[in-house]
Amino acid sequence: MYTTLISATELAQHVKQANWIIIDCRHDLSNPDAGFAAYQTGHIPQARFAHLDRDLSGAQTDIDGKFRGRHPLPEAAALVKSLQAWGINQDSQVIAYDAQGGMFAARLWWLLRWIGHASVAVLDGGLPAWQAQGLPLLTSSVSAIGKGDIKQKTTLVKTVNVEDVIANLTSQTQTITVVDARAADRFRGENETIDPVGGHIPGAKNRPFKDNLRPDGCFKSAMELRGEFSAVITQADQAIMQCGSGVTACHNLLALEVAGMPGAALYPGSWSEWCADPTRPVAMGD
Repeated sequence: MYTTLISATELAQHVKQANWIIIDCRHDLSNPDAGFAAYQTGHIPQARFAHLDRDLSGAQTDIDGKFRGRHPLPEAAALVKSLQAWGINQDSQVIAYDAQGGMFAARLWWLLRWIGHASVAVLDGGLPAWQAQGLPLLTSSVSAIGKGDIKQKTTLVKTVNVEDVIANLTSQTQTITVVDARAADRFRGENETIDPVGGHIPGAKNRPFKDNLRPDGCFKSAMELRGEFSAVITQADQAIMQCGSGVTACHNLLALEVAGMPGAALYPGSWSEWCADPTRPVAMGD
């Protein structure tokens, strides 16, 4: 069972296995249609396509009209329905990939763990690693997909909401460390194009998700990741991972699992939810 990463060589040996389900998660935040267009141009054999906005996220506002962030979690029942439509069963080994170093694939990895499915891994290096091995791509969609029987089980992950983050921020001890996965310029409040309200949650530390990767786009070794994360957090189970909208924070959570440092929580609303309320405090710079 693969639960964190899988290499292109390893995946190629299992592509034709019926209980292996491959999901293409490619996306472009500035062009939401680009991911599916890329999928149609060429994808790993047997891969289904998951759209970040439609499949891996929920409504941006709740029933009371409260803003939940740019990419809030989908309703668990809706997610299970999508997973079943892709043919995922209780015993399926799911592999997620993208072409952005796992930026979006890690979101599906985390969501499956959120509903209690442990057999899910991210293709290390993504589609570029697959192509570097000279492995084939197809342009035709998978046909005649039978409905899967995956069900929601006990969650394998932890989440916190904005009230939890505020409670930690206002406590005298502040025992929980918030780690922000955005690029350094966004963390400092210097990129108004992406973050109209710049800055970060006071006391947060910056760990850009791209720091988890080697130059070739594959994850660093467990030892490297463990050393780097240990400089940011003391205990993983006393940490909250966040980012701009709850997507790339999952990349840090995956890296922590690879490092052998499980237990950190996800703040799904992340900065986009936090900064939507002008009464919440904002810090600037480093």
